Amino acid sequence: MAETKLVPELKTIKLSDVVFDPVVYPRHDHDPVLVQRYAGVMEQIEADQKFLCVSADLKLLDGKHRWLAYRKAFGDDGAADREIKVLVYPVTQAHDQLRLAIRLNSKHGAQLSDVDKEEDAKTLYSYGLNYEEIAADLSVGKAKVGEWLSRTVKENKEKRNKKIFDLWLACYTQEEIAAEVGCSRDVAQAESEKFVETVLQNQIHKPVAAHSIDFEIPLYNVWKQQEKTPGSGHFGNSEARWVDNLLYLYTQPFDIVVDPCAGGGSTIEICKKRFRRYWVSDRKPVVEREHEIRRHDLTDGLPPLPRWQDVKLVYLDPPYWKQAEGQYSNNPTDLANMPLEQFSETLVGIINGFAKKLKPGAVIALLMQPTQWKAPERIYTDHVADMIRLIKLPIDMRVQCPYESQQCNAQMVDWAKENRKVLVLSRELVIWRIE
Repeated sequence: MAETKLVPELKTIKLSDVVFDPVVYPRHDHDPVLVQRYAGVMEQIEADQKFLCVSADLKLLDGKHRWLAYRKAFGDDGAADREIKVLVYPVTQAHDQLRLAIRLNSKHGAQLSDVDKEEDAKTLYSYGLNYEEIAADLSVGKAKVGEWLSRTVKENKEKRNKKIFDLWLACYTQEEIAAEVGCSRDVAQAESEKFVETVLQNQIHKPVAAHSIDFEIPLYNVWKQQEKTPGSGHFGNSEARWVDNLLYLYTQPFDIVVDPCAGGGSTIEICKKRFRRYWVSDRKPVVEREHEIRRHDLTDGLPPLPRWQDVKLVYLDPPYWKQAEGQYSNNPTDLANMPLEQFSETLVGIINGFAKKLKPGAVIALLMQPTQWKAPERIYTDHVADMIRLIKLPIDMRVQCPYESQQCNAQMVDWAKENRKVLVLSRELVIWRIE
C-alpha cells in the first residue's frame, strides 16, 4: 500500500452510514469521559474541520471518540439522518485499512499504546505481513515485533479464556459464549469453572471478592455521599458505593446481580471488581457502553435471564417519575412520562414480577427520591411510601442515601423561602427480602 497515492476525498454522508469495525480500528479502548466532553463541543469540532476518516466502504479509520460523541450528542434517532463531512480514503482490503488506520491514529492523535501496537502486530501478522513490514507500520524495532509474536499462540489462548470468563461474568450462556469465541460448549464451561476456582484461591483476588480490602463496612442505615461521582454522563446515574454496599450485605462471589436500569454502567464496574456475575440492561443504553449493556425495556416484561435461581440481588434505580420526564425519551410508555397512577402501578408490577422469579434469600433493592420540584404545583410525592404500601413483601432494611453537597439551585431556594417549604435532598433505598 503506497501511502503517497492515498489522497482522501472530502464527502458528505449520513452519520448512520459510518461503520465501526474493531478488526480494522487500531485502538482497542476508548475513554467514556472524553466522549462525554466531545459531545458538548461538536459544533467547535466541526468548525475546526476535524473530520472523521473512513475507508471506501465507510469503515471508521480515525476519530472513534468523535464518532461516539456525534451519536451521543444527537441520539440514535437524530444520528440516522444527520449529515457530516468525512475524509474518504480509497482503501477496501482489511489489511490495508488497518495499516492506514494505524498511521492516521498516530498522526492525528496520541500515539498508540504498546498494548494497542502489540494487538495490531498480531492482526497484521495474521494477514500475512512479515516482521519488517509490521515494524515499519508500528514504528518499532523488528526485535520488538518478534517478542510480541513469540507469545502469540499462548496469549491468544489466554485472551480467549479471559473473554470466556468476562462473558460468563456478564451472564451469557455457555452456548452463547462458545459461539462468540469459537470454541466448544465444554471448553467454555471448563474455562469458566477454572476461573472461579482460581479467583477463590488467588491471594489478590480473593480479598477483593470478599470485601476484605478497599471497602468501608456500612454499619448504619445512612449512606452519605459527599457529591456525585464523576464518570460517563447519564441522567440519574447511581453511586457505585451504594451498589458495593449491597453486594457486601446480600451477595457472595459469583452470585448474579440484576440491574435493569443500568444507566451509565456503574453496576458493571463494581460487579467486575467484586467478582459478581451481572445482567444489566437499559431502555436505551448509552452509546459508549452499548457493547456491555443489553437493550431491554422493563415495561415490556422482565429480563430473559437463563438462571433466576442464581440471582441474589435485583437493584432498581428507575426514572423517578416527573423528575426524569423527557430525559430518556418522549415515548408515553417510558416510566418517566407516565401519569403518576400508571407509574406507580407499573413499578409495583415490575417489583412483584421479580419477586415471583427469585428464590428465598434473594433481595430486591429500590432506590427512589420523592418528587417535589417537577411535580404539578410542586406537590410533595412520596414514591417510597407508595411502594411500601402497595408491595406486600417483608422489608429487610430502609437506608437513607443523601448527597451532602448542595443539590438545589438558587431558583429552588428562593421558592422554598418564599413559600416556607423545605426542599427534597434525600434518596431512600428500600430492600425487600424474598421468603
